[in-house]
Formats: sequence, C-alpha cells, structure tokens
Amino acid sequence: MDHPRRERRPVFGRTPRPVLWMIATVGAIVALVALRPIFLLAAVAVLILGILALAKATPRARPFRSRKTAAVATTLAAAALIVGGSVSAADRPPVEATVVSNADDGAADDAAAPSPETPSPSPEATPTPVTITREEIVTEEIAFDRVTVEDGTRPHGESSVTAVGRPGERSLTYRITEVDGQEVGRELLSEAVTVEPQPEVTTVGTYVAPPEPAPVEAATGCDPNYADGCVPIAADVDCAGGSGDGPAYFEGTATVVGADIYDLDRDGDGIACQN
Repeated sequence: MDHPRRERRPVFGRTPRPVLWMIATVGAIVALVALRPIFLLAAVAVLILGILALAKATPRARPFRSRKTAAVATTLAAAALIVGGSVSAADRPPVEATVVSNADDGAADDAAAPSPETPSPSPEATPTPVTITREEIVTEEIAFDRVTVEDGTRPHGESSVTAVGRPGERSLTYRITEVDGQEVGRELLSEAVTVEPQPEVTTVGTYVAPPEPAPVEAATGCDPNYADGCVPIAADVDCAGGSGDGPAYFEGTATVVGADIYDLDRDGDGIACQN
C-alpha cells in the first residue's frame, strides 16, 4: 500500500516576510559588529553587484534571481555600510586639529579676532605711612686747649711745648624718628664725656738778669748804689746795730738807687737799713 508523500514546507514558510527581513537585518548588524572588516568588504561587493543587477534588465547579467532580491540585497548592503561606518567612527580616537599659520595668517587672525576688553584699573588703596623710632649713639671729638705757663728760671722770651695736647671724646645719644625710611626728627637724649682732653702746655721764660753794679767811686768812698747816705765800700757792709758781722757798718738810712749789693733793704721798700 503506497502512502502518500508528505510535501515538505520551508521552515520559515509561515513567518511573514517583514519579520524575516527584520531578523536578517539584526543578524547582519550583529555579524557586522563582530566581524566588521570582513563584512564591510562583503557589503561593498554586494552593494556593487546589486547596483549592477538593478541597472541591467537581462537575468543573465545579474547574479540575483529577481530584481526584488537585488533591491533587498542592495538595501541591506547599504545599511551594513552605514552602520559599520558609524561604529568605526565611534571607535576612532578624536583627532586633534593642527593649526598651521604663517606670519601673514597670524596677522590676519589677530586683525580678525576681537580684541579683549581692557579691564578698568581698580582704585589703589593709599598706603599707610610706617613710622619707627630708634636710638643712635654718635661719638664726637673734643678739641684740646692751649695753655701758656711762665717760668722765672728760664730766660725771658724763651718758650717750648712742655705737654702735648690730646683731643677727648664724648658720646651723644639721639632719639631718631623715621617715616617710610626717611628721617623726620632727631632729639638729643644724653651727652657724656668718655675721654677727657689733655691741654697743650707752652712754657715761657721770664727771668731777667740784674744790671751790672755801678763802678766804685774811690774819691768819695761811698757806694754809688745808694743815695741820701754814704754806704761805705767794703767787702761786706751791714746795718749798724744789727746782727751782721761786717767788716763795715752803715749807720742811718739810704735810698737804694742801683743794686742792693749788700742786702741792706731786707723788706724791699727801697730804703736801706730802715728798721
């Protein structure tokens, strides 16, 4: 007994064609992402063949069974190229733009670029003066004095420096006021002599030698150094009644007119032998 043969139907015979196209498209996209370089080349080839098949009318010239199949294949290939190109662009690192300019381009860019707004200067604050007070010690020299001293043992008119003069020193303490580094005031606080000056001493002689005694007058027998009385001429004369030992004595008084060679004017009043 012969059994009737069952007709085989395609697996996707009951599936609507739009769904099949959607499934095919999704599969193509997934395959494109996984094997992007190979599928991009295949999509380019399919796109070229599809365009040629659509452009020619004879079936032998086109590799597809119908124009509809060629149209669908061309559309899928184009979509695959578009998606693949978008994915490739997304995967590429950003390319920095390099600006090449010469002197003229730079001048043109400067002229074309809007000038930045110049900020208005802000008002400057008035600085506060800085005032300081400090003390300063100044050392000054003290000039020495010159002194003249008379010496009766030296001949009259003779002089010499017997002590060398030396200057002294004193310290002055000032209070100084400065404003911004400039001195505006100075006040003396104290003054002290630290080294006493030594005066310069000049000694001047005042000694004058006595005059030579007058020559003895032998005729009168009286010493010419005395007047108003005859003082004898002898090796030594003393006042009579005194403590002298002679050998000659003068009695009375006489005026000393020359040198008191016998030292008869003891009190220096110019009168010899005046008690």
